[in-house]
Amino acid sequence: MSIRGLTRKQLKNFRVKIMTMDSEMELTCEMNWKGSVLFGLACETLGLKESWFFGLQFTSNGMDTWLKLDKKILQQDLPKEEPTKFRFLAKFYPENVAEELVQDITRHLFFLQVKKQILDEEIHCLPEASVLLALFALQAKYGDYNPNIHQPGFLSKDELLPQRVLQQYQMTSEMWQEKITAWYAEHRGTDRDEAEMNYLKIAQDLDMFGMNYFPISLKIIPISRKEDVFKFYSSGHKVDKLIYDLCTGNHRLFMTKRKVDSKDIQQMKNQAKLERTRKKIEHQNLLREKQLREDAERAKEDMERRLFQLEDEARQANEALICSNETAELMAEKAQIAEEEAKLLAQNAVETRQEMQRLEISVLKSKEEMQLMEQKMREADMITVKLIKESDRRAKEAEQLEQDLRKAREAERNAKQRLMDVSSLCQPLAAKCFPLDVTDGFIENRIISLDASDTDIKRLSLEIEKERLDYLEKSRQLESQLNDLKTELRTLKREDRQLSLQSLWNGTLRSKDHLHDPLWMTTYGEQYRRPLYTTPSLQTVSTVSGSPDWSNNDIRTQPMVTQSSFSLGRGSKINIRQANKNAFDVIYI
Repeated sequence: MSIRGLTRKQLKNFRVKIMTMDSEMELTCEMNWKGSVLFGLACETLGLKESWFFGLQFTSNGMDTWLKLDKKILQQDLPKEEPTKFRFLAKFYPENVAEELVQDITRHLFFLQVKKQILDEEIHCLPEASVLLALFALQAKYGDYNPNIHQPGFLSKDELLPQRVLQQYQMTSEMWQEKITAWYAEHRGTDRDEAEMNYLKIAQDLDMFGMNYFPISLKIIPISRKEDVFKFYSSGHKVDKLIYDLCTGNHRLFMTKRKVDSKDIQQMKNQAKLERTRKKIEHQNLLREKQLREDAERAKEDMERRLFQLEDEARQANEALICSNETAELMAEKAQIAEEEAKLLAQNAVETRQEMQRLEISVLKSKEEMQLMEQKMREADMITVKLIKESDRRAKEAEQLEQDLRKAREAERNAKQRLMDVSSLCQPLAAKCFPLDVTDGFIENRIISLDASDTDIKRLSLEIEKERLDYLEKSRQLESQLNDLKTELRTLKREDRQLSLQSLWNGTLRSKDHLHDPLWMTTYGEQYRRPLYTTPSLQTVSTVSGSPDWSNNDIRTQPMVTQSSFSLGRGSKINIRQANKNAFDVIYI
């Protein structure tokens, strides 16, 4: 290739220097490159994917201007210098830094830029907030405070607070460093990413965060229905274009955030979330290992201190040995005893550490057992409440069945009485008007109907007796379960829990005032002397204590009082059974 061709090829390229807040990079650009190509190359070099927040800024004729991405680089008003310098800065700001800043590099660049703006007093900040931001900045830069590394005066080269804040108080820079160091030592356990995010969360609430100021003239008229446009005058035509570019860019970013994220952005957010989770786990493991290392170092220092003491004692023993031969054996034994004590102390330390671990494991098991027993106690309370409700329901059902049985027997007795009356009146007429076989058929039909009624009553009694036996079996099972639970709960030695079941039972019984009186049940049966009708079976009523006796752990049937009376008329028999007074009675038929 000729020298002229090489010169022409070299003229097609030019060098640029892009400066971030903490680094610089030099790139070679072609003459026909647009701003988007250079900006994309810079983002790719930095590993930045959230490029919509940033831009390339340069200074032209004393005014800061943003590089237009849709125009060629050399067609813009660039400064005439080699290499051309650009500043990679945040052009637009997020509405919520915690939700919109996904990548770590994005958060870090915002942190550095906002920190510089606060220190340069471009963003107004109160003194209290400035000190808090300085603490987070130190945490992000140095990590946790370590007195062995961070010696007094290590902040002398760092710019911590704005000059306006320093001038408001009668304190020297050394006094500020001591105060900030003392506060910085209290903020432990926060990693760099979390410290930077906390810094930005506080900074975004400041009034001047994310604002650009331009000089304008004339009066600003607020937007209203009467005004068509919003008018103001700036200092120059370039300033107008810059303001318009910032307005359109902010609006475009605002509308983009209201739309559904693309697949690339969703994938980027998922990767950032996984990376953030991984770093959080690593940070927790690091803190745990750091704590263990500090404990080990502390134990090592104690052992070294003890070892130094033992060495001192051994040295004194040797000096005493040189001074006096008579005490040589005694000093030797003392040194041997001291060594044995050192070994014993080391062994005791190991055993103590193992014992502490075993105690921690036993404490965790005890907590789990306590939670399990509390759960069983709650289940026992629930079973007791269910048992009380079931007893109430059974009592009501027994009372209702008793009333139904009494009504049925009363109706049966009335029907039989009416039948007897009708038969006594119609027998003479039937003997005269109807043959004997017709009269016998009529009587047989009536007897069959009475037998059917009596059969229904027997079936009802059998069903009630079956329900009573089922309920008694369920009561025994529940009682057995409660006894098992009580046996397990006695190991806890908590009197308030052991008495809660009986107290709940007694409180429930005291609320049932209508069950304190003795219960009487009466059944009626009639045995007619006429040989034409069959004798109905007598139905017995039993009153059985339905409440579990928690003191004796069994269910007993109270003694009954049975009386017989024939005062109701011919062929009638009454069985009356009275149950003794009890706290709670359930009636079974």
